[in-house]
Amino acid sequence: MNELYSFFWVIWAVGIFLIFAYGFVLFFGAPYFPSLKPHIKAALDLLNLKEGELVYDLGCGDGRFLKAAASKGITAVGYELNPFLFLYCWVTTRRYRRLIKVRLGNLWQADISKADAVFVFLLEKYMPRLDEKLKSEGRKGLKLASHTFKIPGRKIAAKKYGVFLYRY
Repeated sequence: MNELYSFFWVIWAVGIFLIFAYGFVLFFGAPYFPSLKPHIKAALDLLNLKEGELVYDLGCGDGRFLKAAASKGITAVGYELNPFLFLYCWVTTRRYRRLIKVRLGNLWQADISKADAVFVFLLEKYMPRLDEKLKSEGRKGLKLASHTFKIPGRKIAAKKYGVFLYRY
């Protein structure tokens, strides 16, 4: 009976830990929901980056966008707050380590001043804040590809398959 009691508390603790690891990110951007291949292709097509240019994926999740960018010779930096997703992303992008850097951290703390482009899949309520960050920290000519969510009041330069392109 004592073993069953201990097992119950271990399962309970693991559950609470996983809820915390995946749930707390809602306060900073978005829960993990992977971008599908058509959305990634649409974002890369819209951004029209050349080999050697730099793109940031703010909330990179499992690294799908980073790997797709690197396969085209594009340098990519990903920020992920969830430690499990960060570790998974870091491991699965090692093949492209010359082109991909993955950072464990809050996307709002990311230094985007050198970025040519940014890709995001954030919740709608964070889009105005992202707009301010890009206007104040991004360089002239910065491009944003936003999966699903629009920036209120900002003109969309182009759209494809649910991905919106903005220019700064």
